[in-house]
Amino acid sequence: MKVLLSAYSCEPGKGSERGVGWNMAREVAKDHEVWVLTRPDESRAAIEAELAQHPVPSLHFIYFTLPFWQNSLRWGQAGAMQLHYYLWQIQAYFVARKLHQQIDFDVAHHVTFVRYANPSFLSLLPLPFVWGPVGGGESAPLPFWRDFSWKNRLYEAARLAWRLVGELDLFTQMTAQRSAVVYAVTQDTAERVKHLGAKQLKICPAIGLLSEELAQLSKCPALGDAPLRFISIGRLLHWKGFHLGLQAFAQAQLASAEYWVVGAGAELERLHQLAQDLGIETQVKFWGELPREQVLQVLGQCSVLVHPSLHDSGAGVCLEAMAASRPVLCLDLGGPAAQVSEATGIKVAALNPDQAVADLAAAMIKLANSRDLCIQMGQAGRQKVLDQYTWEAKGRQFSQLYRTLVRF
Repeated sequence: MKVLLSAYSCEPGKGSERGVGWNMAREVAKDHEVWVLTRPDESRAAIEAELAQHPVPSLHFIYFTLPFWQNSLRWGQAGAMQLHYYLWQIQAYFVARKLHQQIDFDVAHHVTFVRYANPSFLSLLPLPFVWGPVGGGESAPLPFWRDFSWKNRLYEAARLAWRLVGELDLFTQMTAQRSAVVYAVTQDTAERVKHLGAKQLKICPAIGLLSEELAQLSKCPALGDAPLRFISIGRLLHWKGFHLGLQAFAQAQLASAEYWVVGAGAELERLHQLAQDLGIETQVKFWGELPREQVLQVLGQCSVLVHPSLHDSGAGVCLEAMAASRPVLCLDLGGPAAQVSEATGIKVAALNPDQAVADLAAAMIKLANSRDLCIQMGQAGRQKVLDQYTWEAKGRQFSQLYRTLVRF
Protein backbone atom coordinates (compact mmCIF):
# COMPACT_ATOMS: atom_id res chain seq x y z
CA MET A 1 0.00 0.00 0.00
CA LYS A 2 1.22 3.50 -0.86
CA VAL A 3 0.81 6.03 1.94
CA LEU A 4 1.28 9.81 1.80
CA LEU A 5 2.18 11.50 5.12
CA SER A 6 2.21 15.24 5.81
CA ALA A 7 4.76 15.98 8.53
CA TYR A 8 5.64 19.68 8.73
CA SER A 9 7.79 18.83 11.76
CA CYS A 10 9.84 15.65 11.53
CA GLU A 11 13.24 14.67 12.93
CA PRO A 12 14.81 11.49 14.32
CA GLY A 13 15.96 11.41 17.92
CA LYS A 14 13.68 14.22 19.05
CA GLY A 15 10.58 14.48 21.21
CA SER A 16 7.38 16.48 20.79
CA GLU A 17 6.18 17.27 17.25
CA ARG A 18 9.44 16.33 15.54
CA GLY A 19 9.47 12.93 17.18
CA VAL A 20 5.83 12.31 16.31
CA GLY A 21 6.48 13.00 12.63
CA TRP A 22 9.57 10.81 12.41
CA ASN A 23 8.39 7.89 14.52
CA MET A 24 5.01 7.67 12.82
CA ALA A 25 6.68 7.63 9.39
CA ARG A 26 9.26 5.04 10.38
CA GLU A 27 6.76 2.67 11.99
CA VAL A 28 4.19 2.85 9.18
CA ALA A 29 6.99 2.20 6.65
CA LYS A 30 7.47 -1.24 8.20
CA ASP A 31 4.22 -2.33 6.50
CA HIS A 32 3.73 0.14 3.64
CA GLU A 33 5.54 2.22 1.05
CA VAL A 34 5.57 5.71 2.58
CA TRP A 35 6.23 9.17 1.15
CA VAL A 36 6.67 11.98 3.70
CA LEU A 37 6.15 15.66 2.89
CA THR A 38 8.32 17.81 5.17
CA ARG A 39 10.62 20.86 5.29
CA PRO A 40 14.33 20.94 4.47
CA ASP A 41 15.27 23.78 6.84
CA GLU A 42 14.39 22.03 10.10
CA SER A 43 15.78 18.53 9.84
CA ARG A 44 16.82 17.32 6.39
CA ALA A 45 20.44 16.80 7.46
CA ALA A 46 19.38 14.76 10.52
CA ILE A 47 16.97 12.63 8.49
CA GLU A 48 19.48 11.86 5.77
CA ALA A 49 22.17 11.04 8.31
CA GLU A 50 19.84 8.65 10.12
CA LEU A 51 18.75 6.93 6.91
CA ALA A 52 22.36 6.62 5.78
CA GLN A 53 23.16 4.78 9.01
CA HIS A 54 19.88 2.85 9.26
CA PRO A 55 18.31 2.60 5.79
CA VAL A 56 14.55 2.19 5.43
CA PRO A 57 14.01 1.35 1.72
CA SER A 58 10.25 1.88 1.91
CA LEU A 59 10.54 5.40 3.39
CA HIS A 60 10.86 8.36 1.04
CA PHE A 61 11.09 12.08 1.89
CA ILE A 62 9.90 14.96 -0.27
CA TYR A 63 11.42 18.25 0.93
CA PHE A 64 10.02 21.62 -0.01
CA THR A 65 9.35 25.01 1.48
CA LEU A 66 7.98 28.38 0.44
CA PRO A 67 10.14 29.95 -2.30
CA PHE A 68 9.73 33.43 -0.79
CA TRP A 69 10.19 32.31 2.84
CA GLN A 70 12.55 29.40 2.99
CA ASN A 71 13.46 29.56 6.68
CA SER A 72 10.35 29.08 8.83
CA LEU A 73 12.17 30.50 11.88
CA ARG A 74 13.48 33.62 10.19
CA TRP A 75 10.84 35.94 11.65
CA GLY A 76 10.48 34.32 15.05
CA GLN A 77 8.77 31.27 16.46
CA ALA A 78 5.27 32.40 17.38
CA GLY A 79 2.81 33.96 14.95
CA ALA A 80 5.29 33.94 12.08
CA MET A 81 5.71 30.17 12.26
CA GLN A 82 1.92 29.74 12.36
CA LEU A 83 1.63 31.77 9.16
CA HIS A 84 4.47 29.81 7.54
CA TYR A 85 2.76 26.55 8.53
CA TYR A 86 -0.56 27.61 7.01
CA LEU A 87 1.03 28.66 3.72
CA TRP A 88 3.17 25.52 3.66
CA GLN A 89 0.03 23.41 3.98
CA ILE A 90 -1.38 25.09 0.87
CA GLN A 91 1.85 24.38 -0.97
CA ALA A 92 1.75 20.78 0.29
CA TYR A 93 -1.54 20.24 -1.52
CA PHE A 94 -0.08 21.16 -4.92
CA VAL A 95 3.05 19.10 -4.32
CA ALA A 96 0.92 16.15 -3.21
CA ARG A 97 -1.51 16.45 -6.14
CA LYS A 98 1.33 16.27 -8.65
CA LEU A 99 2.94 13.40 -6.76
CA HIS A 100 -0.35 11.52 -6.62
CA GLN A 101 -0.60 11.63 -10.42
CA GLN A 102 2.76 9.87 -10.59
CA ILE A 103 2.47 7.40 -7.70
CA ASP A 104 -1.29 6.86 -7.21
CA PHE A 105 -1.45 6.83 -3.40
CA ASP A 106 -3.95 4.69 -1.50
CA VAL A 107 -4.36 6.92 1.57
CA ALA A 108 -3.24 10.33 2.89
CA HIS A 109 -2.50 11.10 6.54
CA HIS A 110 -1.69 14.43 8.21
CA VAL A 111 0.64 13.86 11.16
CA THR A 112 2.23 17.16 12.27
CA PHE A 113 1.59 19.83 13.41
CA VAL A 114 -1.00 18.24 15.71
CA ARG A 115 -3.27 21.27 16.02
CA TYR A 116 -6.96 20.82 15.38
CA ALA A 117 -7.59 24.52 14.58
CA ASN A 118 -5.31 24.46 11.50
CA PRO A 119 -6.48 22.88 8.24
CA SER A 120 -4.74 20.25 6.15
CA PHE A 121 -5.33 20.79 2.44
CA LEU A 122 -4.43 17.16 1.77
CA SER A 123 -8.04 16.48 2.64
CA LEU A 124 -8.88 17.86 -0.84
CA LEU A 125 -7.14 14.94 -2.54
CA PRO A 126 -9.37 12.15 -3.94
CA LEU A 127 -8.10 9.78 -1.26
CA PRO A 128 -9.22 8.47 2.12
CA PHE A 129 -7.81 11.06 4.52
CA VAL A 130 -6.74 10.53 8.15
CA TRP A 131 -6.32 13.61 10.35
CA GLY A 132 -4.22 13.42 13.47
CA PRO A 133 -3.97 12.63 16.28
CA VAL A 134 -4.66 16.33 16.73
CA GLY A 135 -4.71 18.32 19.95
CA GLY A 136 -4.99 21.87 21.19
CA GLY A 137 -8.57 21.83 22.44
CA GLU A 138 -7.48 21.90 26.08
CA SER A 139 -7.72 25.10 28.15
CA ALA A 140 -6.60 26.20 31.60
CA PRO A 141 -9.75 26.45 33.76
CA LEU A 142 -10.57 30.11 34.42
CA PRO A 143 -10.25 29.92 38.25
CA PHE A 144 -6.55 29.09 37.78
CA TRP A 145 -5.93 32.32 35.87
CA ARG A 146 -5.82 34.15 39.20
CA ASP A 147 -2.25 32.93 39.69
CA PHE A 148 -1.10 34.10 36.25
CA SER A 149 0.75 37.33 35.57
CA TRP A 150 -0.89 39.79 33.18
CA LYS A 151 1.43 38.58 30.42
CA ASN A 152 0.42 34.99 31.03
CA ARG A 153 -3.24 35.93 31.06
CA LEU A 154 -2.72 37.69 27.75
CA TYR A 155 -1.08 34.54 26.41
CA GLU A 156 -4.04 32.41 27.46
CA ALA A 157 -6.53 34.88 25.98
CA ALA A 158 -4.60 35.03 22.70
CA ARG A 159 -4.47 31.25 22.58
CA LEU A 160 -8.25 31.03 22.95
CA ALA A 161 -8.74 33.74 20.31
CA TRP A 162 -6.39 32.04 17.85
CA ARG A 163 -8.24 28.79 18.37
CA LEU A 164 -11.59 30.47 17.68
CA VAL A 165 -10.24 32.03 14.48
CA GLY A 166 -9.07 28.60 13.39
CA GLU A 167 -12.47 27.05 14.07
CA LEU A 168 -14.14 29.73 11.92
CA ASP A 169 -11.80 28.98 9.00
CA LEU A 170 -13.86 27.21 6.34
CA PHE A 171 -10.81 25.14 5.37
CA THR A 172 -10.47 23.84 8.94
CA GLN A 173 -14.14 22.86 8.89
CA MET A 174 -13.59 21.25 5.49
CA THR A 175 -10.66 19.24 6.86
CA ALA A 176 -12.78 17.86 9.69
CA GLN A 177 -15.73 17.08 7.43
CA ARG A 178 -13.70 15.42 4.65
CA SER A 179 -11.67 13.23 7.01
CA ALA A 180 -12.46 9.54 6.91
CA VAL A 181 -11.25 9.36 10.52
CA VAL A 182 -10.13 12.06 12.94
CA TYR A 183 -7.96 11.07 15.89
CA ALA A 184 -8.01 13.47 18.85
CA VAL A 185 -5.54 13.25 21.72
CA THR A 186 -8.07 14.16 24.42
CA GLN A 187 -11.81 14.34 24.93
CA ASP A 188 -11.58 18.15 25.01
CA THR A 189 -10.13 18.22 21.50
CA ALA A 190 -12.59 15.59 20.32
CA GLU A 191 -15.49 17.82 21.35
CA ARG A 192 -14.04 20.76 19.41
CA VAL A 193 -13.48 18.65 16.29
CA LYS A 194 -16.96 17.21 16.55
CA HIS A 195 -18.27 20.77 16.57
CA LEU A 196 -16.42 21.31 13.27
CA GLY A 197 -18.40 18.49 11.65
CA ALA A 198 -16.15 15.44 11.90
CA LYS A 199 -18.09 12.24 11.23
CA GLN A 200 -15.85 9.59 12.76
CA LEU A 201 -13.81 10.43 15.86
CA LYS A 202 -11.46 8.38 18.00
CA ILE A 203 -9.35 9.22 21.04
CA CYS A 204 -5.68 8.39 20.56
CA PRO A 205 -2.46 9.86 21.99
CA ALA A 206 -0.06 11.42 19.51
CA ILE A 207 3.02 10.34 21.44
CA GLY A 208 4.68 7.04 22.22
CA LEU A 209 7.94 5.52 23.43
CA LEU A 210 10.60 3.68 21.46
CA SER A 211 11.82 0.21 22.39
CA GLU A 212 15.27 1.59 23.28
CA GLU A 213 13.66 4.19 25.57
CA LEU A 214 11.64 1.46 27.26
CA ALA A 215 14.79 -0.60 27.74
CA GLN A 216 16.61 2.33 29.35
CA LEU A 217 13.68 3.17 31.62
CA SER A 218 13.38 -0.47 32.70
CA LYS A 219 16.84 -0.10 34.28
CA CYS A 220 15.61 2.48 36.79
CA PRO A 221 16.19 1.15 40.31
CA ALA A 222 13.26 -0.30 42.20
CA LEU A 223 11.64 2.04 44.70
CA GLY A 224 12.48 -0.12 47.68
CA ASP A 225 13.58 1.91 50.70
CA ALA A 226 15.06 4.80 48.73
CA PRO A 227 14.36 8.32 50.01
CA LEU A 228 10.94 9.67 49.07
CA ARG A 229 11.39 12.14 46.21
CA PHE A 230 8.77 13.88 44.14
CA ILE A 231 9.84 15.21 40.76
CA SER A 232 8.44 17.57 38.13
CA ILE A 233 9.96 17.65 34.64
CA GLY A 234 9.29 20.04 31.80
CA ARG A 235 9.50 23.59 30.57
CA LEU A 236 8.99 26.00 33.44
CA LEU A 237 5.94 27.77 32.04
CA HIS A 238 2.91 29.10 33.89
CA TRP A 239 0.48 26.57 32.43
CA LYS A 240 2.63 23.61 33.47
CA GLY A 241 1.33 24.19 37.01
CA PHE A 242 4.58 23.50 38.85
CA HIS A 243 3.68 26.25 41.31
CA LEU A 244 0.72 24.09 42.35
CA GLY A 245 3.05 21.15 42.95
CA LEU A 246 5.33 23.20 45.20
CA GLN A 247 2.38 24.58 47.16
CA ALA A 248 0.99 21.07 47.63
CA PHE A 249 4.38 19.76 48.78
CA ALA A 250 4.60 22.54 51.39
CA GLN A 251 1.07 21.82 52.56
CA ALA A 252 1.79 18.07 52.86
CA GLN A 253 4.55 18.81 55.42
CA LEU A 254 6.65 15.75 54.57
CA ALA A 255 9.77 16.68 56.49
CA SER A 256 11.95 13.82 55.20
CA ALA A 257 10.87 14.08 51.55
CA GLU A 258 12.42 16.03 48.68
CA TYR A 259 11.00 17.73 45.59
CA TRP A 260 13.15 17.92 42.46
CA VAL A 261 12.37 20.23 39.53
CA VAL A 262 14.00 19.59 36.15
CA GLY A 263 13.71 22.14 33.37
CA ALA A 264 14.21 25.75 32.38
CA GLY A 265 11.85 28.52 31.42
CA ALA A 266 10.26 31.85 32.20
CA GLU A 267 8.89 30.75 35.58
CA LEU A 268 12.22 29.66 37.08
CA GLU A 269 12.79 32.77 39.20
CA ARG A 270 9.19 32.78 40.40
CA LEU A 271 9.41 29.11 41.43
CA HIS A 272 12.67 29.74 43.29
CA GLN A 273 11.02 32.59 45.18
CA LEU A 274 7.91 30.51 45.86
CA ALA A 275 9.98 27.73 47.43
CA GLN A 276 11.59 30.29 49.74
CA ASP A 277 8.27 31.90 50.62
CA LEU A 278 6.81 28.48 51.45
CA GLY A 279 9.78 27.58 53.64
CA ILE A 280 10.70 24.47 51.64
CA GLU A 281 13.82 25.74 49.84
CA THR A 282 16.04 23.21 51.65
CA GLN A 283 13.88 20.34 50.40
CA VAL A 284 13.57 21.55 46.79
CA LYS A 285 16.32 21.08 44.22
CA PHE A 286 16.24 22.86 40.85
CA TRP A 287 18.30 20.91 38.32
CA GLY A 288 17.88 23.25 35.38
CA GLU A 289 17.73 21.94 31.82
CA LEU A 290 19.41 18.55 31.34
CA PRO A 291 20.18 16.31 28.34
CA ARG A 292 17.44 13.76 27.75
CA GLU A 293 19.53 10.80 28.89
CA GLN A 294 20.36 12.54 32.16
CA VAL A 295 16.71 13.49 32.66
CA LEU A 296 15.78 9.81 32.57
CA GLN A 297 18.56 9.01 35.04
CA VAL A 298 17.32 11.67 37.46
CA LEU A 299 13.76 10.39 37.06
CA GLY A 300 15.00 6.95 38.13
CA GLN A 301 16.23 8.42 41.43
CA CYS A 302 12.74 9.68 42.31
CA SER A 303 9.60 8.05 43.62
CA VAL A 304 6.63 9.94 42.15
CA LEU A 305 6.16 12.21 39.12
CA VAL A 306 4.11 15.33 39.88
CA HIS A 307 2.70 16.83 36.68
CA PRO A 308 -0.08 19.34 37.49
CA SER A 309 -0.31 20.75 33.95
CA LEU A 310 -3.34 22.89 33.10
CA HIS A 311 -3.59 22.19 29.38
CA ASP A 312 -1.14 19.60 28.11
CA SER A 313 -2.23 17.70 25.01
CA GLY A 314 0.40 15.00 25.28
CA ALA A 315 2.75 15.01 28.29
CA GLY A 316 5.31 12.44 27.22
CA VAL A 317 6.96 12.77 30.63
CA CYS A 318 3.99 10.95 32.16
CA LEU A 319 4.61 8.01 29.84
CA GLU A 320 8.30 8.06 30.73
CA ALA A 321 7.50 7.97 34.44
CA MET A 322 5.06 5.10 33.93
CA ALA A 323 7.63 3.21 31.85
CA ALA A 324 10.09 3.74 34.73
CA SER A 325 7.53 2.13 37.08
CA ARG A 326 6.80 5.41 38.86
CA PRO A 327 3.27 6.51 39.80
CA VAL A 328 2.01 9.79 38.36
CA LEU A 329 0.24 12.53 40.28
CA CYS A 330 -1.64 14.94 37.99
CA LEU A 331 -4.73 17.06 37.51
CA ASP A 332 -7.75 15.52 35.82
CA LEU A 333 -7.10 17.59 32.69
CA GLY A 334 -5.86 17.07 29.14
CA GLY A 335 -3.35 14.47 28.03
CA PRO A 336 -2.16 13.40 31.50
CA ALA A 337 -5.73 12.61 32.52
CA ALA A 338 -6.12 10.43 29.41
CA GLN A 339 -2.90 8.53 30.16
CA VAL A 340 -3.17 8.08 33.93
CA SER A 341 -5.74 5.75 35.46
CA GLU A 342 -6.61 4.87 39.04
CA ALA A 343 -4.31 1.89 38.71
CA THR A 344 -1.28 3.90 37.59
CA GLY A 345 -1.48 7.10 39.64
CA ILE A 346 -3.72 9.70 41.20
CA LYS A 347 -5.72 12.30 39.29
CA VAL A 348 -7.24 15.18 41.24
CA ALA A 349 -10.05 17.47 40.15
CA ALA A 350 -9.18 20.97 38.92
CA LEU A 351 -12.01 23.13 40.23
CA ASN A 352 -9.86 25.95 41.64
CA PRO A 353 -6.27 26.38 42.87
CA ASP A 354 -7.02 25.99 46.58
CA GLN A 355 -8.93 22.77 46.07
CA ALA A 356 -6.35 21.38 43.63
CA VAL A 357 -3.44 22.14 45.98
CA ALA A 358 -5.23 20.55 48.94
CA ASP A 359 -6.04 17.41 46.95
CA LEU A 360 -2.52 17.17 45.55
CA ALA A 361 -1.15 17.45 49.09
CA ALA A 362 -3.47 14.70 50.28
CA ALA A 363 -2.32 12.49 47.41
CA MET A 364 1.33 13.13 48.27
CA ILE A 365 0.68 12.10 51.88
CA LYS A 366 -1.15 8.98 50.71
CA LEU A 367 1.75 7.89 48.51
CA ALA A 368 4.31 8.82 51.17
CA ASN A 369 2.57 6.55 53.66
CA SER A 370 2.38 3.53 51.35
CA ARG A 371 5.50 2.47 49.49
CA ASP A 372 3.62 -0.68 48.45
CA LEU A 373 0.99 1.44 46.71
CA CYS A 374 3.71 3.34 44.84
CA ILE A 375 5.24 0.06 43.69
CA GLN A 376 1.85 -1.35 42.67
CA MET A 377 0.94 1.75 40.66
CA GLY A 378 4.38 1.85 39.07
CA GLN A 379 4.13 -1.73 37.88
CA ALA A 380 0.67 -1.12 36.45
CA GLY A 381 1.90 2.01 34.72
CA ARG A 382 4.75 0.22 32.98
CA GLN A 383 2.44 -2.52 31.77
CA LYS A 384 0.02 0.06 30.39
CA VAL A 385 2.80 1.73 28.43
CA LEU A 386 3.91 -1.61 27.00
CA ASP A 387 0.35 -2.42 25.96
CA GLN A 388 -0.77 0.92 24.56
CA TYR A 389 1.96 3.53 24.19
CA THR A 390 4.85 2.07 22.21
CA TRP A 391 5.56 3.42 18.74
CA GLU A 392 5.49 -0.14 17.45
CA ALA A 393 1.91 -0.55 18.67
CA LYS A 394 0.90 2.80 17.17
CA GLY A 395 2.45 1.85 13.83
CA ARG A 396 0.46 -1.37 13.74
CA GLN A 397 -2.71 0.52 14.69
CA PHE A 398 -2.45 2.98 11.80
CA SER A 399 -1.27 0.37 9.33
CA GLN A 400 -4.42 -1.61 10.01
CA LEU A 401 -6.52 1.55 9.73
CA TYR A 402 -5.13 2.26 6.26
CA ARG A 403 -6.03 -1.25 5.13
CA THR A 404 -9.56 -0.85 6.48
CA LEU A 405 -10.09 2.50 4.74
CA VAL A 406 -8.83 1.24 1.39
CA ARG A 407 -10.90 -1.94 1.63
CA PHE A 408 -14.07 0.12 2.01
